[in-house]
Amino acid sequence: MKVALVTGAGSGIGRATAIALGEAGYAVVLTGRRLDKLEETKAQIKGKALAVAADIADPASVKALFAKIVETFGRLDVVFNNAGTGAPGTILLEDLTFEQWTAVVNTNITGPFLCTQEAFKIMKAQSPMGGRIINNGSISAYAPRPNSAPYTSTKHAITGLTKSTSLDGRKYNIACGQIDIGNAGTDMTSKMSTGMPQADGELRPEPTMDVRNVANAVVHMASLPLDANVLFMTVMATKMPFVGRG
Repeated sequence: MKVALVTGAGSGIGRATAIALGEAGYAVVLTGRRLDKLEETKAQIKGKALAVAADIADPASVKALFAKIVETFGRLDVVFNNAGTGAPGTILLEDLTFEQWTAVVNTNITGPFLCTQEAFKIMKAQSPMGGRIINNGSISAYAPRPNSAPYTSTKHAITGLTKSTSLDGRKYNIACGQIDIGNAGTDMTSKMSTGMPQADGELRPEPTMDVRNVANAVVHMASLPLDANVLFMTVMATKMPFVGRG
């Protein structure tokens, strides 16, 4: 049985993907800061699942998480670096505090880096050697929304981490890809139906798509043999304002 880790598994894209991975036959490790939310996800998973509360921005917490995975399952085949956060979109760039900036950086780029490091240590030592790491980028890895400097900067950085991981993982048979998601329907995107800030300063409703489309895409990326890789995939609501002038 293959083992998959999903960060930010307590809600939204993480929860939907964890459920889909379970349906695909993976043993699923769920992590996030709130154990109660992870347990809610675990209750919806078919097959083996392990919920471990952890802070991916904390090196000691990450090391303990990966040690628990090895202790429980003996290997790790897939990591979905999904957990992410953003600063409030109502705050102007010049008014962001240092603490707001660092909170986003710590979760969105330092966390995935720490998880990738620990995954490398396991994947290169296990038999058969190798595994797959999938990073949650965003449409923001290509184009920002207004007032989103911390989030957009970290999602651009995720693209660099994906490329470096893909290159440095070759010798260990570790594949790495990135899924860039636009307007998946979750609790976090519920306000899109009433109006989102546009580049011209107006508020307009935006279309969304079923979050299961994202989950199914991640399962597809995860299910490929390790000699094949989806380096970048964009999954988006067809009619969202991304392609074209905004």
